[in-house]
Amino acid sequence: MRYYGIALVIVLIDQITKWLVVTNMELRESIAVIEGFFYFTSHRNTGAAWGILAGQMLFFYIITLIVIGIVVYYIKKFSKESRLMGWALAFILGGAIGNFIDRLFRKEVVDFFDVYIGSYDYPIFNIADSALVVGVGLVIIATFLDEKKKGRTTA
Repeated sequence: MRYYGIALVIVLIDQITKWLVVTNMELRESIAVIEGFFYFTSHRNTGAAWGILAGQMLFFYIITLIVIGIVVYYIKKFSKESRLMGWALAFILGGAIGNFIDRLFRKEVVDFFDVYIGSYDYPIFNIADSALVVGVGLVIIATFLDEKKKGRTTA
């Protein structure tokens, strides 16, 4: 149950930060946090990462519902064995639901973290996107650690 609580906290933080951006910034407005590196930029995305499949809302609704179902199943299956996997899946669940709420009610995703790496302007993202990336990274680490532990017990 704690993992659903973690997901809920992620969704709440995601939705509050998006609401703050929508209500306090004009679209495309940018506020420097660290000049030349990090900005809050009000942006909207009708697609996935990097604007892929822009406007394909029905596709995103279906895929997100499938992902949420799979993640809930895996939380039930693996979170008792691995706390790290439970956290990873909670982050993925929270991120997926956060962006799903935007797609469902706004028909677009609110993005606002804008990072420049040298002259490269990394695609603008949000809390839900960050949670998804962290969750996937933790899944990889948890899987690696689990395989290492299995190798140690069978050797």
